[in-house]
Amino acid sequence: MLTLASKLKREEGVRAGRTLARSNDASHRVSIRDRLLIKEVAELEANLPNTCKVTFPDENKLCHFHLAISPDEGYYLGGKFQFEIEVPEAYNMVPPKVKCLTRIWHPNIAETGEICLSLLREHSIDGTGWAPTRTLKDVVWGLNSLFTDLLNFDDPLNIDAAEHHLRDKEDFRNKVQDFIKNYAR
Repeated sequence: MLTLASKLKREEGVRAGRTLARSNDASHRVSIRDRLLIKEVAELEANLPNTCKVTFPDENKLCHFHLAISPDEGYYLGGKFQFEIEVPEAYNMVPPKVKCLTRIWHPNIAETGEICLSLLREHSIDGTGWAPTRTLKDVVWGLNSLFTDLLNFDDPLNIDAAEHHLRDKEDFRNKVQDFIKNYAR
C-alpha cells in the first residue's frame, strides 16, 4: 500500500549523500513536517482501527492522503465515508485540514464536507483542541469516533440534522440510511 520503507531508505541515502558531499541542493532537504510524517504514518498504519483504511494518491506525498471509514455500529452502519486529509507545512504546530468527501446527514459534518471535531481546531475553549503533542493517529481515531461515541447532537455544525434527530429519531435514522444508499456505498 505505502512505500514507507523506500521513503525511509531515500531519506537515509539523502542524509548519507549530504554528509559525504555537503550538498546544499534544496531538493534533497527533508522538512520537519516530512520527518514527523514518516514516523506518524508508520505508527498510524500499525494502529489503524479496523473500520478505517488509509490510501495515498501519491505515495511520495505523505502530507496528502485519503481515509475511508466504514462504521461497524450505530446510525452509519453500512456506509463508507471518504475523507481527504492535507497536512500543512506548519504541522505539528497547526492541525491537518480535513474534509469529508461523502455527502452525509450528520450533526457534526456539514453536507459541504466541513467537520466539527474539537481536536481539529487550533484554538478550543474547552482545551481539547489541537496541540503539538497530537498526531495523525489522534485525527483518524477522532474522525472514526464521530460515528460512535463522539457523535454530538448538543454542539452541531449541521443544525438541521441535530434538530431532526431531536424531533424524530426514527425519521433521522431513515434519512441517514437514504444518504448512505445514495452517496456512501
